Amino acid sequence: MNPPALAFAQVSKEFPGVKALDDVSFDVCAGSIHALMGENGAGKSTLLKILSGASTPSGGALAIDGQPRTFRGTTDALAAGIAVIYQELHLVPEMSVAENLFLGHLPQKFGIVNRRALAAAARQQLALIGEDLQPWTKLGSLSLGQRQMVEIAKALTRGARIIAFDEPTSSLSDREVRRLFTIIRDLRTRGCAILYVSHRMEEIFELCDRLTILRDGRHVETSALASLTRDAVVHRMVGRKLADIYHYTPRPPAGPGLVVAGLSGPGLAEPCTFSAAAGEIFGFFGLIGAGRSELLKLIFGGAEKTAGTVSFAGRALTITSPREAIESGIVLCPEDRKKEGIVPVRSVLENINLSARRHTARAGIFINESWEQTNARERSAQLRVKTPSVHQLIRHLSGGNQQKVILGRWLSEKVNVLLLDEPTRGIDIGAKSEIYTIMQDLARSGVCVIVVSSELPEVLGVADRIAVMRQGKIAAILDRAEATEEKLLKLALPLETARTS
Repeated sequence: MNPPALAFAQVSKEFPGVKALDDVSFDVCAGSIHALMGENGAGKSTLLKILSGASTPSGGALAIDGQPRTFRGTTDALAAGIAVIYQELHLVPEMSVAENLFLGHLPQKFGIVNRRALAAAARQQLALIGEDLQPWTKLGSLSLGQRQMVEIAKALTRGARIIAFDEPTSSLSDREVRRLFTIIRDLRTRGCAILYVSHRMEEIFELCDRLTILRDGRHVETSALASLTRDAVVHRMVGRKLADIYHYTPRPPAGPGLVVAGLSGPGLAEPCTFSAAAGEIFGFFGLIGAGRSELLKLIFGGAEKTAGTVSFAGRALTITSPREAIESGIVLCPEDRKKEGIVPVRSVLENINLSARRHTARAGIFINESWEQTNARERSAQLRVKTPSVHQLIRHLSGGNQQKVILGRWLSEKVNVLLLDEPTRGIDIGAKSEIYTIMQDLARSGVCVIVVSSELPEVLGVADRIAVMRQGKIAAILDRAEATEEKLLKLALPLETARTS
């Protein structure tokens, strides 16, 4: 019997104040797709860093094809046939597809890049994954799904036999997801060992053969997917049952709220008009590129509007920048929290107090350290942020905990309107449930909550009313009682697709 392609043997990893992994053991077989699941902070990202050679374990070891291996860096892992494809792709947008595919080992002749050989090799690699891309196309001009295919092809150019995917579908359209699944299944057929990290239960059960669950840095279970139910997986992940993760309760409007009238600007095909009462959770659903994020940025002053008005409680607002929006009580949790929501080189404390400190600074310039310590600890406790200390750098926190810190920042302000753009993307089901509870609590307190989501069950589960966007315009607004997955999806599809389906 052949040894497994990849084995983790009693792997542990300690950071100051926290044990990220504690004696984790499981293996991944060649020719299989092995899911890795767990709440944010369960240790999945740390395990991938150890696999990629970016981090070394404090204890235990890895084995490749039955042989123990020690990686001194990512180069060693690549040489061992390992590739990790992260959410944030490691590509150079300014370079061509061909240059990205062979970066670091470009074919050369007399010390000069052999462009003819490079183009031929690039076409060959792209053909292996069924992509018909031109080798000299600038990578930055491609869609996210196409860039992800380039990342996969890049891994294959280095002879990768063990490939880990970290939340690969979080920003892909349905068509791109289908294409990705076809490629991953093909890699399994070729004998690759696939480690697939995702919070999306439907993907795991559709795609994977086996599942390993981590909780609090420990190995909980490794089983064949056929032997598990979705409820059983959730229970093992979070250590408790989540009968209703949305916690929806109807509530009467708390008064007049946000009114957006004829708002136009970048990303919108026609002026958008809608209203949401104080105390209401108003959802936006649509496919990627439908204009939902662009609409929220226009409301928040993150993009320049060309026409239209925004008002709250009957009072017209002048918003030309995020600063003016925040001063008016309108705040945004952006879709790309790592790029636009946090300051990664600063602590949890600083990220929480970043906005509200202007209210407490002495003479407007001297930070009130006592207030900031107290506020950071109170918000962290209120939102159950998993961190060894409020002085921990936020970049070391999981995605779900980073999202809670951003929410903690806005809960330190006087908020009238909370704009949430994909608030649970890449977040485990336990953290999702906690964020839904926060949304319901804020709505009950009179805050107008606007939430954008690409997940149909989520927007149906949390919202009182739902606006569907299609091709840069609002196609319809439905009450909760009349909204169904079928209705929302039909409204969201481009008109040509809807007619032929």
